[in-house]
Amino acid sequence: MIILHDDGVYVLQGKKWIEKEIYEKKYGREEKIIMRKRAKKGTISYGILQKHNMGTDKNALRIRFDAMASHDITYVGIIQTAKASGMESFPVPYVLTNCHNSLCAVGGTINEDDHVFGLSAAKKYGGIFVPPHIAVIHQYMRERMAGCGKMILGSDSHTRYGALGTMAIGEGGGELVKQLLLDTYDIAYPEVIGVYVTGKPSPEVGPHDIALAIIGAVFKKGYVKNKVMEFIGPGIQYMNTDFRNSIDVMTTETACLTSIWQTDEDTEEYLALHGRKEAYVKLEPREIAYYDGFIEIDLSTIKPMIALPMHPSNVYTIDEFIQHASDILRTVEKEIEERIGINVDYSLTDKLKNGRFYVQQGVIAGCAGGNYGNIVAATHVLKDANCGNDLFSLEVYPSSQPVYMDLIRNGCVSSLMAAGSVVKTAFCGPCFGAGDTPANNAFSIRHTTRNFPNREGSKPGNGQFSAVALMDARSIAATARNGGFLTSAEGYFDDYVETSYAYDNTSYEKRVYEGFGKKKIESPLIYGPNIKDWPILPPLSEHLVLNVCAKIMDAVTTTDELIPSGETSSYRSNPLGLAEFTLSRREPLYVSRAKAVAALEKTRRQENEMLAYTDSTLIEIGKKINTIEGKANWNNTSIASLIYCVKPGDGSAREQAASCQRVLGGGANICQEYATKRYRSNVINWGMLPLQMKDIPMFDVGDYIFIPYIRQYVMEGRRECKAYVLGEQIYEITLYMETLTDMERDIICDGCLINFNKKRKLNIE
Repeated sequence: MIILHDDGVYVLQGKKWIEKEIYEKKYGREEKIIMRKRAKKGTISYGILQKHNMGTDKNALRIRFDAMASHDITYVGIIQTAKASGMESFPVPYVLTNCHNSLCAVGGTINEDDHVFGLSAAKKYGGIFVPPHIAVIHQYMRERMAGCGKMILGSDSHTRYGALGTMAIGEGGGELVKQLLLDTYDIAYPEVIGVYVTGKPSPEVGPHDIALAIIGAVFKKGYVKNKVMEFIGPGIQYMNTDFRNSIDVMTTETACLTSIWQTDEDTEEYLALHGRKEAYVKLEPREIAYYDGFIEIDLSTIKPMIALPMHPSNVYTIDEFIQHASDILRTVEKEIEERIGINVDYSLTDKLKNGRFYVQQGVIAGCAGGNYGNIVAATHVLKDANCGNDLFSLEVYPSSQPVYMDLIRNGCVSSLMAAGSVVKTAFCGPCFGAGDTPANNAFSIRHTTRNFPNREGSKPGNGQFSAVALMDARSIAATARNGGFLTSAEGYFDDYVETSYAYDNTSYEKRVYEGFGKKKIESPLIYGPNIKDWPILPPLSEHLVLNVCAKIMDAVTTTDELIPSGETSSYRSNPLGLAEFTLSRREPLYVSRAKAVAALEKTRRQENEMLAYTDSTLIEIGKKINTIEGKANWNNTSIASLIYCVKPGDGSAREQAASCQRVLGGGANICQEYATKRYRSNVINWGMLPLQMKDIPMFDVGDYIFIPYIRQYVMEGRRECKAYVLGEQIYEITLYMETLTDMERDIICDGCLINFNKKRKLNIE
């Protein structure tokens, strides 16, 4: 049972809650405002956020983080950008992990070249370098960096350590660059949603079951979007910290800003086990705490769950799915066809055999599934079992070397292998399509973070397609025990007691480079041939003409669709090389269209120098814009490409979803709303306009849109601006931007964060 409350709630002593309307009914209007304002300070979140607020305004936060983390898809670009902006050392502990491109199997030497660059950067600037296969990014941060009352920023969307009392946020690389330059993370004080947990989960119910149930309840309603989820209540004591970690990391899929949990003796034991008992502080709400929204979760009512393609919110209980499989599968098939197109021949109903649903693959991996408790639970189910020698296979990835070492010591690894599963090293690939790609028309069940289209690595543009459902490791193991026929974990845990974990730090001591506070500025950065600098990007002109190069009317457009994950990740250190893949799995003609617009802009600049306009397109557009604004001409008006999506940016924090558009000549996004704050931040940090419109767009791909005086609008902080679609008949539309900070306005006008920092450095000098 999960209940969402429509209004705010007061919580008394962390144990009793009262709806706002009832609690405040005796008080007058002014008293209510004062009381609510005071009670908002009673949340755990308030204290942590204000402790890290460098500004004087408690409602306009300027956050400095205690530590940061990046993996090998993102850290090269971040360090290159910060270096170009004048960075001389890492001012806070900055962990560079190598868990995404760790296979080094695609594109020659380029993956390992990035790793060598990362180690050289850790030496030069004083960083912490975790080599490939040692740990996935978030497990390392849990084991070595997170602590009660801290804040951590990561360039991965699943940066979540709330169960350890740390408010952690996943953002695009530009926000990490700002921290490296001692700037701040600027946000309005967020709403805080209380998540009140009661009951005790059944033994067969794992953290993914609980996480999927929460995501299913809140995501489509936008209930926690860009808000803080604060977990409190008596039910927390019935989940150990490792279990909580696996739930917490999935809060990213609710679209919340971050998360935090009350801490207890088990949190203290977890930190002590990892040699960091001093990092423990008891965190709990004060005597009176006010929450802007409230979610009740009774753990005893949660059942084993499955999230069907193509989103973690597409949830059913496994019992419900098995009972109504044919009807549910036909619905999902239609959704896949609408999203992917009819060029792929994919079926789900063909996997029903005598009323049972057969899957071809199971995977337990990453920051959600690879935790110790999940793998031990899966081992319990598979003891003396046989996964079979047919199509079905089971892959298991412990999340760190310390976890792997203890699984070897206690016999879990040999037991899993004896059952026919394959145990591998720490790797994030199954979460984003860089490992264990199933066969065409196959179906994979995974205890990983996402099941967006192509997250399993298929290429629908080439007619190759497979799909993923999310399940808990316990039910995946039950399915494996039954040879691939989908099975709930119910009935397999009646006598289960989790084997205690013994943490051994030896592998970290011997392999991790600990360089924080030990910068060697004379040490060189080592560049592989694929590592390229960012191209020069122009500032915002006085007036702007945008060409619509993609128009996507799906309800949500993920970052994986904007820039595909998987094998393309090897090119993330090469801005122009990676840009060739932009929207390739969703709008394959986008790149050629954007390049054509960039070529037109190049012609405009050249003809400006010659003071003679001969290009027919420029002449035609020029006549139209002069009928709207006589002072507009090609000396003060530039041309850029544009994408329209209804709701872009769900999913990954990686900045390349925006930077790839920009290096191809992108100037703006237009949408109804941005799916996440982090994607909108990426658009801004790469110098593009984060435009929105309320009306359904009547313009189409190929149309030109003219926005006069756009630079002035940005600098003056105006919310709305008029724009004009330059068709046979010119018509007006209204665009707007949500509030921009002073720095964000400057970044857009300067053309990108790199330009802003270079300009600022020159001004200082």
